[in-house]
Order: sequence, then structure tokens, then C-alpha cells
Amino acid sequence: MGTETFSAIFGDWGTIVLSSAAILVAAVVRGFAGFGFSLISITAISLLMPVAQIVPTIFLMEILASLNLLPGIWREIDWRSLRWVLLGYVAGLPIGTLVLVSLPEAPARIALGLVVIAAAILMLKGFRLARRPGSSASTGIGAASGLLNGAFGVGGPPVVLFYFSAPGAAAIGRASIIFYFFCSDLLGAGYFATQGLITGRSFIQLGFWLPALLLGVWLGARSFRRTGEDVFRRWVLRILIALAALVVAQSVATGGSPAAS
Repeated sequence: MGTETFSAIFGDWGTIVLSSAAILVAAVVRGFAGFGFSLISITAISLLMPVAQIVPTIFLMEILASLNLLPGIWREIDWRSLRWVLLGYVAGLPIGTLVLVSLPEAPARIALGLVVIAAAILMLKGFRLARRPGSSASTGIGAASGLLNGAFGVGGPPVVLFYFSAPGAAAIGRASIIFYFFCSDLLGAGYFATQGLITGRSFIQLGFWLPALLLGVWLGARSFRRTGEDVFRRWVLRILIALAALVVAQSVATGGSPAAS
């Protein structure tokens, strides 16, 4: 890659170092909790580079992060509920894109963030569902995620809350969330590809950021294996609260520019 091309993509080595540090932090969270990579990385790197140049690469990195984690969590995925969640997501995504896009984005994202914070605090205080929801409720959660992702780019919180409020091992919830985001990221990357948004620039950025991604995911997954289940649940909810607060702050500051979950 020539110096001119390098400058056009990154500007200087300082940008690479700072953006790689953001990728590392986001990847640690992703490897530990199973979510949060896109929102953290896009929000941080957008301070250094235009969002339009970041998002396609981040989708590719989300897929690679999931592929790196899938072998270790495959047997723990709750396929029974996940198939209904994904069905709802596929149904809700185009509706969100076509219909809800007409709603004011910033107020909706702020309201969603506040609801997520309230629900996560409630769960930190001990709230749990008495039993695992059936197919209808699971489909509804997926549809809500698709609607929110299509309209406002924040479809993750309903699914995270769903799996960590339901009874069962936290490892099952984490595994199901990882596979859910793998599928939704594949759909997102496919859409970007059809729109010509995934370019040579995307793969050059991917090459520079890949070491930080792999190291961070490994560190996060290793931390998960060393953490007790109750402690893990508490940290997941704290991370979710922090991400929701980030969505609220971002929406207030920018008027609601979208960021992936």
C-alpha cells in the first residue's frame, strides 16, 4: 500500500494506534459479554474518522469475532428460542427500515436507552422471569430487535435483556447472543455488499485492526471462563447500562446518528 493510499485511509500512524486501542477495548467486551463491540468501536473511532468509512469494516470484524468465539459456545446455544428470535428479527427488520424511519430518531433512541437502563437496574436488583418465554414471546423479542435495528440501529438491547432475564445458565444466554449477532451481522454485511459499501478500504482497515480484534476477543473469552455466573450477570448488566448511557449521550450530542449494537 502506497503512502498516498495510507494517508487517505488513516491519515497517520497515530490514528492507527488510537483506533486499534479502541478495537482492543471493544473486542475484550465482546469476548467477555458477547455484545457491545460495534457501539464501542464506532463511537470511539468516529472521533478519528468519518462514520461512513468505519461501519462496513466493523460489520466484517463483528463476523470474524463471532467466528472466533463460535467453536467454544456452539453446544451452549439455546436453539429452541433462538430460531424464533431470528425469525422475528428477519420479519421486523424491513418493517423498521420502511416504516419507523419516519419517526424522530434522537428522541426514540434516548427513550430506548432510558428504558434499557431502567430494565437493567431492575435486573441488578434481582428481577428474573419465572420461566423461559415460549415461541410467541421469543418471536416478539426478535421482531422488536429487528424494528429497532432497522429504524435506529440499536436492536441489540431487547435480545440481551431477554436472555439475561430468563432462567437458565448465563453461559447459555451469552452463547445465544453471540450467535444471534453473528446472524444479524451477516445480514448487515450482505446489505452493505449489495450497496457497494464494502470496498478495498474496508479490507485494508480490517488488516490493520485484526490483531487488536483477535487479542481482545481472546482476553475477553478467557476472562469469561474465570468469572462466576452471578458475577458475570452483574457485569453484563453494568456493560449494558454503560452502552445504553452511551446511546443516550450520543443521541443528545449528535441528534441521533445511528450506530450498530
